[in-house]
Amino acid sequence: MPDKKSTDKNVRKLTKIGKKSIGLTLPIELVREFKWKERQKVTVKRSGKKIVIEDWKK
Repeated sequence: MPDKKSTDKNVRKLTKIGKKSIGLTLPIELVREFKWKERQKVTVKRSGKKIVIEDWKK
């Protein structure tokens, strides 16, 4: 299966999860760069018109 074009690499679709949630996949390159693991907790914040995802801290 061919790789996505480099211009399409960061284009993602929102996916419905259950009745009240929407999911978004992250590029594996970013997950590896941040050394995040499956089921790791992260925080999601709004910053103006952007969304910021950060590692969760107790």
